[in-house]
Amino acid sequence: MNSDQQPEQQPESGAGESAGESVVDKSTVTVRRSPRFFNFMLLGALIGAIAALVLTVVFPENAEFGATQVFGFLLLAFVTFGVTLGAVVAIIIDRVNSRRGKTVVVDRMEPLGPSDSEDPDAATDSSNSGRD
Repeated sequence: MNSDQQPEQQPESGAGESAGESVVDKSTVTVRRSPRFFNFMLLGALIGAIAALVLTVVFPENAEFGATQVFGFLLLAFVTFGVTLGAVVAIIIDRVNSRRGKTVVVDRMEPLGPSDSEDPDAATDSSNSGRD
């Protein structure tokens, strides 16, 4: 859930519990937005590849190396640099967003099993059926 969204209102029946579930524990957690690191690193790699292509085309051809070799060397260097720069930007954004986290109280729910059901004979009947 995004921190911008409001939690849904629980129905008035009971203490907010749905049928077949019971509250096991209440705890406090911090909810915050986090950047997707892979997307930042992928964008950095893409920008590095474009920069390598532009630099290969803009500068005159070298007598020692062909254009594809120059592009390969620049691609290797700029993609590595772009991925690193994208990761650093994502880390900085993550640190800034971690200060804006909201603290909320959550309920951990556990479904009712056969032993927790309202009919106590149902659990004993199913456990005794294999012994006949």
